[in-house]
Amino acid sequence: MASRVVLPQNVEGNNNGGIKQKNAAEGQGRNRKALNDIGNLVTIRDVEGKLQRPITRSFGAKLLANAQAGGDNKIKKAAPGVAGKAVVVPVVPKPPTKRAVPTTKPKSVEVIEISPDTEDKKQEKPEKLVTQNERSVGYKKKKKVPSMTALLTARSKAACGLTNKPKEQVVDIDASDVDNELAVVEYVEDIYTFYKIAENESRPCDYMNSQPEINEKMRAILVDWLIEVHNRFELMPETLYLTINLVDRFLSSKSVPRRELQLLGIGAMLIACKYEEIWAPEVNDFVSISERAYSNEQILKMEKAILGQLEWYITVPTPYVFLSRYIKASIPDGEMENLVYFLSELALMHYGSISFCPSMVAASAVYVARLTLFKAPGWTETLRTHTGFSESQLMDCAKMLANLHSVAPGHKLQTVYKKYSKPEKCAVAMCSPPMSLLVLSSS
Repeated sequence: MASRVVLPQNVEGNNNGGIKQKNAAEGQGRNRKALNDIGNLVTIRDVEGKLQRPITRSFGAKLLANAQAGGDNKIKKAAPGVAGKAVVVPVVPKPPTKRAVPTTKPKSVEVIEISPDTEDKKQEKPEKLVTQNERSVGYKKKKKVPSMTALLTARSKAACGLTNKPKEQVVDIDASDVDNELAVVEYVEDIYTFYKIAENESRPCDYMNSQPEINEKMRAILVDWLIEVHNRFELMPETLYLTINLVDRFLSSKSVPRRELQLLGIGAMLIACKYEEIWAPEVNDFVSISERAYSNEQILKMEKAILGQLEWYITVPTPYVFLSRYIKASIPDGEMENLVYFLSELALMHYGSISFCPSMVAASAVYVARLTLFKAPGWTETLRTHTGFSESQLMDCAKMLANLHSVAPGHKLQTVYKKYSKPEKCAVAMCSPPMSLLVLSSS
């Protein structure tokens, strides 16, 4: 902006010249009126009426600051200009003021949630700010004090032995067989779930009262002889358990004369060998081992009668299929594995074992074997998970197996005891049975 020229008021000259100059000054004043309207310059006059230095905004602020600092309420006069000459004062432009832009708040839009499955996240509460004074005195968060009821409840549980103990982890017994295709790790749980359902469909019933010529002692003699034949032929363990299952199921549905009881055992073992073995013994081999008590035709006729009576239902879960799984869940060594098989074969000879399902017999054999070999704990969470039985559910069957073990050395039928007294079987038959089960069984 151009500077304003201030003309002196007392101008000497003639009247005409004065009028012309006066008119020129008036015209110039009219032309410069727009500059006065801006407000950048404030023209003041002293007491004599003479023009002084225009007070700009910055100059006025400086005068006000000097008055406040010195306590002087009088404003210092500006230095007059040179007489007869105009004083040119620079005009300081006013800094542009920023206009406040009106802010309009956006209207709140209502959001409609389409999926009801989403859950709102809980707003986290901000943590309490710790002041400097609290830090200096050692600020600590206030601990939650338990109530008297909680203390009394905890003490009562501790007195009764109900304190919360860390839960025992279940061991993944199939982790080592992931790459073994024969172990069928993907289906093994489903297979044993089916076995647990199907075992009750193939269980023999209590048939001794319906057999006029057979008793429990005769059955024990037959089973003892079949175990000896099984050892001589060096057959698979599955063959022995399937043979005893076929014998019991046939006796549960049909009466057998005393003279044909051994023939029934031979026919059942012949079927089991054909089902389980790769190289099954021939009919002539059974004729020879029975000292020709029966002919080939009699053995084949008995085989046909068994299959017809059982409707060719041979694929059944025997105690052995559960033993192989439960022994694996127990993470055994060679001694324990042989002891489990020893107890389960004692159960095969005992007629009272048919009152228990095959899976319970297998689980009880593992439980008694662990107690016999002082394995702690006697029943683990892994065994409970894979067998489906608790320790209390196995007590009745476990007591029976412990008693059979205790009387095995003096029993007349010694096939099973001698078999597991050999060094290759770790001589597990000579181990002492757990006294805790024997004491409980006698009381």
